Amino acid sequence: MRADWLKTRQTRYTAYATVYIAIILAVLGVVNFLAKRHTKSWDSTANKRFSLSDQTGKVVKNLKQDVRIRYFDRTSEFQRAKDLLDRYDNLSTRLSVEYIDPDKKPQVAKAESVRTYGTIFIQAGAKKEEAKSLTEEELTGALVRVLKSGERMVCVVSGSGEHSLDDTQRTGYSAVKEALEKNNYKTRTISLLGKSDETAKLGTVKLGEAPAAPPAKIKLGEAPAPGAATGIAVPKDCTILLVGGPRYDYMEPAVKAIQSFVEGGGRALLLLDPPLKLGREETGDNAALVKVLESWGVTLNKNLVVDTSGVGQLFGLSEVVPLVTTYESHAIVREMKEVATAFPIVRSIDTKSTDKATAEKLLSSSGNSFATTNLSSQELRIDPAKDKKGPLTLAAAGSYNSGKEGEKGRFVVAGSSGWVSNNIIRFNGNRDLFLNMMNWLSSDEDLISIRPKEPEDRRISLNQRQMKTVFYSSVLAIPLLVMAGGLLVWWRRR
Repeated sequence: MRADWLKTRQTRYTAYATVYIAIILAVLGVVNFLAKRHTKSWDSTANKRFSLSDQTGKVVKNLKQDVRIRYFDRTSEFQRAKDLLDRYDNLSTRLSVEYIDPDKKPQVAKAESVRTYGTIFIQAGAKKEEAKSLTEEELTGALVRVLKSGERMVCVVSGSGEHSLDDTQRTGYSAVKEALEKNNYKTRTISLLGKSDETAKLGTVKLGEAPAAPPAKIKLGEAPAPGAATGIAVPKDCTILLVGGPRYDYMEPAVKAIQSFVEGGGRALLLLDPPLKLGREETGDNAALVKVLESWGVTLNKNLVVDTSGVGQLFGLSEVVPLVTTYESHAIVREMKEVATAFPIVRSIDTKSTDKATAEKLLSSSGNSFATTNLSSQELRIDPAKDKKGPLTLAAAGSYNSGKEGEKGRFVVAGSSGWVSNNIIRFNGNRDLFLNMMNWLSSDEDLISIRPKEPEDRRISLNQRQMKTVFYSSVLAIPLLVMAGGLLVWWRRR
């Protein structure tokens, strides 16, 4: 009887243990499955080195189609790529990553025309793009290119002292060109000074031959339509027109061409510096273009914004380079609440709505800034009783109702052109702000965010004096202190 009871009890305990083990294994299996599907990590590095940017998260999480990343390299190098690519893989079930060793699968490598180790292809449907390097900026740029259809052309005006896309000096726009092309834009330089080919043909007549068509008749007291009879127009393939800090006044035909482009449904970014008169460096008033902007609800004031808060000096900035941390709720700046931007040599802007246009403020200087109207002296003299006190609007965005369905013009105006020049475009959020403006102008609002940053150089550089201090403190002082402590203990115990 007792033996049967013990046997029954042992069987019960065995069943309990088996059930418990099965439950534990099932729980561990479910946890492991969820952990693999929903990886969470915490990045404690100061520069968030192991975190993906806001733009990458927005692009990957909002995928509407399946995307495949194929990484071709030696098997021994896979782990180096996994540190970054697996972070992309964990953001969406629509994105998958495949690691291929071209030596083990030469037929696949040959089919993909892989010639070097470390080749990365991103494919969505039938479209494929190559990422030039294993960096977040290149990967996300290639991902954007493969998802976006159509060509987006940025036409940069030249001929009146504007910043040049080919200029690699500190005040050039070569960094602007690089940033645009990495984000799926094409760039070209255009001039609004000469006549078009068609006008040139009309103006060329052989001796003894009548012109093909008589000139257009204009009634007395009647002004021609914008851009009419001038032969000057913004090319039709321009998605965005960029006016980057002209030093000289635009002629009336060029202004009419810009006006006609935007009012006809085009998009434009206009960066106009304050009209300084400092020695040989003079910037024109550009009164005709400023008047057009006023008709769109944006008034560019003839002043220079000076930041007296002293905060900019902590970043090595001058008082004529206001540091901006105050943004409005517009889509362009909505994601930049915690990011600072800097605007060198900038004028203030006023906004209002008109019959056909609406204009909104984007960002403002600090409350400790002033707008001085003294534009001809190198010495900054602020008169609190006379000069307007901040916050002062430095950039604005607006839209123009062209009257045509789906063809509403868009424009962004900033009182400085130097804030995207080579020497400062990579300061904090300047590059992000510029690309956000371009994305809004091209109706790519889904790409507006904070973009991938280049890895921060955190190496320690010591001068000769600091190296001597480190040597004497670590190599001599600390060992001597340890020896002195040992001698003191020995002396007390002897």
